[in-house]
Amino acid sequence: MARCPRRRASRGSWRRACRPCAMPDAAARRHRPWLVWTMLVALAAALSLAGISGALSGDPVDRALLFYSVLPRSVVAILAGAALGLSGALLQQALDNPLAEPSTLGVFAGAQLALGVAAVFAPTIGELAREGVAFLGGAGAAGLVLALGWRRKLDPVTVVLCGMVVAMVASSLTAALILARGDYLFALLIWGGGSLTQEGWRPSLAIGAALAFGALASLVLARPLSVLVAGESSARSLGAPALVIRIAALAVGVLLATTVAAEIGLIAFVGLAAPTLARLCGARGAHRLLMGAPPIGAILLWLADGLVQRVGSGETIPTGAATAFIGAPLLLWLLPRLRLADRPAAAKPAARRDPGRTLAAMGCLAILALAGALLVGRDQSGWVVFGDASFGELLPFRAPRTAAAAAAGAMLAAAGVVLQRLTGNPLAGPEVLGVGAGAGVGLAVVLLTADGGSLATQAAGSALGALAALAILLAASRGRLGPERMLLAGAGISALCLAGLNAVIATGSRPAFALLAWMSGATDAVGPREAIAACAAAAVLIAPLALTLRWLEALRLGAVTARSIGLRVRASRAALASLASLLTGAAALVAGPLSFVGLVAPHLAHASGLTRAGPHLAGSILVGAALTVVADLLARTIIAPYQLPLGLFASLIGGVYLMGALRGR
Repeated sequence: MARCPRRRASRGSWRRACRPCAMPDAAARRHRPWLVWTMLVALAAALSLAGISGALSGDPVDRALLFYSVLPRSVVAILAGAALGLSGALLQQALDNPLAEPSTLGVFAGAQLALGVAAVFAPTIGELAREGVAFLGGAGAAGLVLALGWRRKLDPVTVVLCGMVVAMVASSLTAALILARGDYLFALLIWGGGSLTQEGWRPSLAIGAALAFGALASLVLARPLSVLVAGESSARSLGAPALVIRIAALAVGVLLATTVAAEIGLIAFVGLAAPTLARLCGARGAHRLLMGAPPIGAILLWLADGLVQRVGSGETIPTGAATAFIGAPLLLWLLPRLRLADRPAAAKPAARRDPGRTLAAMGCLAILALAGALLVGRDQSGWVVFGDASFGELLPFRAPRTAAAAAAGAMLAAAGVVLQRLTGNPLAGPEVLGVGAGAGVGLAVVLLTADGGSLATQAAGSALGALAALAILLAASRGRLGPERMLLAGAGISALCLAGLNAVIATGSRPAFALLAWMSGATDAVGPREAIAACAAAAVLIAPLALTLRWLEALRLGAVTARSIGLRVRASRAALASLASLLTGAAALVAGPLSFVGLVAPHLAHASGLTRAGPHLAGSILVGAALTVVADLLARTIIAPYQLPLGLFASLIGGVYLMGALRGR
């Protein structure tokens, strides 16, 4: 740097620039965000004008297309982006949580489930009632999340983790509903992807009215929210009703998000990205954040929709799925910058019991579950246990799906044990960490590129997808394997993978319905060939784990201890991660990505006193097989003669268990 002629010649004066010379640099830094956003606005406007220019002609059809489709699409993108940005800012300020937004709090998943239920049981519901149903569903999901996190004083990480679990359970229920009533709910596929295709101005008017109300409410809430950031005790000392302020801000944020969801579908992560970028641009305090987030959200969604129209001709890629490709990497980028506990969490010590007796009891329970799945059913008279003649007739239909379910549960449980001991994290699991969703992406690639492919090709694609997701997870955590950091990384990876799957599902093609059935874990189409392949994969992939028991025992104690006893930590971690990915990929072909068996089975086995690596692995395999077999039995019989997906009941069992674990931690 050239010497400033105005510098004093005193001691040390050359180290700092004088005030007049420093001012231009500071001014340049202040104006740099404005230049970036101006360029983004210009790019979004250029993309919109490119679409408008194609409809500028004297033809009446083109004019109608311009005024009732092209222009409303641009306007609704701007309004919806602003509404979601304001919603995210309100939710983050109310909870003092930089990761809060409609997706991470389960608001969108609850609204989607409520609208699906209303479409089945009240198909003639009006437009205004539809928005009310979406609000009730989103508010119910948010209320459940806050109730689960209340004992920990709405700790940011706990709230987000509870939101992830609630969203996964609600998504599983929605997928089952769509499969059961696909003739009525096919439009819910496209809506779930967040399509901005318009046929008039009504959605723009509805979102604009909600945005105007939200802006007025934000003006009223800005000062109380500023007081609330200092803490509830400080707010009470100033006479501010902290609980009322929180509820009011949350209600307005949920109203904005569910209005957008009811009109155009699920738009992911704009509510997270807009406030975060506003802070990075210098917005400090509630006033500036609530003022800066809406225009940034409007620009993001406007630009994303313009790119979608140019790249995918406006129909191939849903805009909501495209925004997830922006928001999920943003979450992973923010993760290393969060102040979280990075110490590996130890599971609660279990009572010492005889491993032999415990394993024998678990084996008996697994056998009873298998016998019940083969013998118990329902007919017109109710629950029955079939006799010899009927048993022989039904065995060819029940045996394959029961065997496949048991094999899938065993593989998921084994993968869960490996991941929990590999990371020292008792809340690790292939479903929660996004490894199962990564397997779905690998499966989707095979279905789209290989025209379905063989069973071996699908298994290979699923395994590679799971391995890629696990590699991204370990890279995002940067070696810090604390439970909160890894689970939040898993939430981001799951969102990224599920966004890609939703983009495929929204196309309505044949692979779309195959992926939808897979996501819910349907087993009704499993035949003898698939069952034999699943059992063979379980035997081949689980057997090598018997040679890694020393690794599993040492790695749980930490890398330093493992190296001190001569273990090659990096090589053993790579081998175990590969085995866990192969197990998850093979099991995901049967059970889907939302079953939670890989988390629940190791927990139950450990709570039963199986703490050593060998008994823990064996007990988890037995528990996992029993859980999936029971889930398959319920899926087959609960609404007989109709069938529900195995993944639905497995996710309900695991989701309820995980909610209780998070509430009690």
